[in-house]
Amino acid sequence: MTTTRTFRPARATDGTAFGSAADWGLLLIRLTFGLLMAGHGAQKLFGIFGGDGLTATGKGFESLGYRPGKVFATIGGLSELLGGLGLAVGLLTPLAAAALIGVMINAMALVTGPGGLWASDGGVEYNVSIAVVALGVAAIGPGRLALDRFFRWGRGGWWPAAVALGLGGIGAAVTLNL
Repeated sequence: MTTTRTFRPARATDGTAFGSAADWGLLLIRLTFGLLMAGHGAQKLFGIFGGDGLTATGKGFESLGYRPGKVFATIGGLSELLGGLGLAVGLLTPLAAAALIGVMINAMALVTGPGGLWASDGGVEYNVSIAVVALGVAAIGPGRLALDRFFRWGRGGWWPAAVALGLGGIGAAVTLNL
């Protein structure tokens, strides 16, 4: 006797087979935020997207007291580029978040801190927002639509958040004291 099977699409009626609304929301945040940060790093490193490139950025870093400026501009640009790409695809999320947090702590300490809170006054508003989003993604986890979904840290939690904040803070402290 032959049985006939009815074709069923590979998704549950609640949408979880293709990810929940939270997974898609996290993907949207990660892609938007991560790719914008990667682009910001590419401006520093390669002078694309209207950026000044490494030589000019290095001179700017030297004016802030980073010596040699080009080396620190490279570190900052790579942190933004790789941290942004890592968050965008959800790969090594705590480390990607740490890279962005570290850069933002440095920016707050030397560039925007004296301006107070609001970005309209040259303050830390923008830098705090970037650091908090990166830390939040590390704490929540990148979601099921991420490469990290196969790893323990891909579920988020206190430890991945602590790693992101701790490594970002240590990296910033080392950089600020060089």
